[in-house]
Amino acid sequence: MKIYTKTGDKGYTSLIGGTRISKADLRIEAYGTIDELNSHIGLVRDLNTEESSRSLLKQIQDRLFTIGAHLAAEPEQQKKVLPDLKEEDIQALEQAIDQMEAALPPLRHFVLPGGHPSVSFCHIARTVCRRAERNVIAFAEKIEIHPLIIPYLNRLSDYLFVLARKMAQEVGAEEIKWLPRT
Repeated sequence: MKIYTKTGDKGYTSLIGGTRISKADLRIEAYGTIDELNSHIGLVRDLNTEESSRSLLKQIQDRLFTIGAHLAAEPEQQKKVLPDLKEEDIQALEQAIDQMEAALPPLRHFVLPGGHPSVSFCHIARTVCRRAERNVIAFAEKIEIHPLIIPYLNRLSDYLFVLARKMAQEVGAEEIKWLPRT
């Protein structure tokens, strides 16, 4: 299989099912941002030294491929051979959030992103996740999507925020509170 096909040279791509659509379509923006998020998650995983977090991040990457496949499939293709997103995937994120929060000081202020490169990259992944969520919501306003995609992305951004806090704690980085000027 060649990596280049030249079929997209005029600004169109194929969905799972064969329909050709503009690369500027909301659907492409949605799953393209999911792909971007997946790359950022890979970087966070590479920078994270804690094995259980690395393992969950790898699972998250798999789920993001699943989400991308659902978004890239024509409606009649979505029930056929696509991998599935399950409620347990959201629960896994919630359990990880709860476990990390139990070891962190209570959050009483907004936190400025930063403190260490690994923490900053985790915050970048979080903000890309929020953008992916917005793009998927815009797409879902036009076409019905898998009902767990938006809740999964919402919970994933929460997970990435708490993971950034945990990573800051692990590397001894100061968590800088945002205190608005008055």
